[in-house]
Amino acid sequence: MAGQKVTSSDRKRRKRRSEPEQLVLFKKRGGKRRGAGRPPKGKRAGSPHKKRRFLHARYPVHVVLRVVSAVGKLRRRCVYQAIREATLTTARRENFRIVHLSIQRNHVHLLVEADDKQALASGMQGFQISAAKHLNAAISKGKPGPRRRGVVFPDRYHAEIITSPPQARHALNYVLNNFRKHHEDRVAPMSTWPIDWFSSAVMFPGWAEYGDEPFLWRGVDTYDPLVVYQPRTWLLREGWRKAGPPISCHEVPSANR
Repeated sequence: MAGQKVTSSDRKRRKRRSEPEQLVLFKKRGGKRRGAGRPPKGKRAGSPHKKRRFLHARYPVHVVLRVVSAVGKLRRRCVYQAIREATLTTARRENFRIVHLSIQRNHVHLLVEADDKQALASGMQGFQISAAKHLNAAISKGKPGPRRRGVVFPDRYHAEIITSPPQARHALNYVLNNFRKHHEDRVAPMSTWPIDWFSSAVMFPGWAEYGDEPFLWRGVDTYDPLVVYQPRTWLLREGWRKAGPPISCHEVPSANR
């Protein structure tokens, strides 16, 4: 109105109305959501997201898979059967082979052979998908409510390429006798076991205790071994023998080489 005094607040309000509204091109990220923030550090941080090394078919690979705490302890009969189903599914592949596997409390060790880096990635992806599906079904059985469908393997798997006989012998001992490293052999009934029945140890023909009689140990009638391949790479087939004596079922593996 004519003669009315215009204050500074009125001028600011008119200026804001006259300016065009800005378009929001990028949504604000961060905040309280699952997985937000910096990645974890330390011993259990998982494998870093670096480019995988070139893999030749003559080199086997030691793989470690960790599971989320919601899955619970893995050394249970129902979990063993679930992972066995995953090994059965994976055995249909031609370019990726699981040679040995052991199930520990919260992680799984595998010795695998693959034709190349892509075959390793594809084979591990297929195994993890199958194992997650069967594990979620196994741990949900008999519980009220819907079946669990959450994440099972939270981290990128750790893979170490084996290129020498000493490394191959260490990997075989480490995977097959890993329950002794974690002191599982001090608890009944595992304290009476010559080998770890939560692994493919029964399929390993190179035990020092065997002597001239292969496959000396037998499981109970209801025991179904994990579905694994006989090794095709020289290192896992016979090369590891050049690095030392036959592997004893009583050896306690160490992380130090």
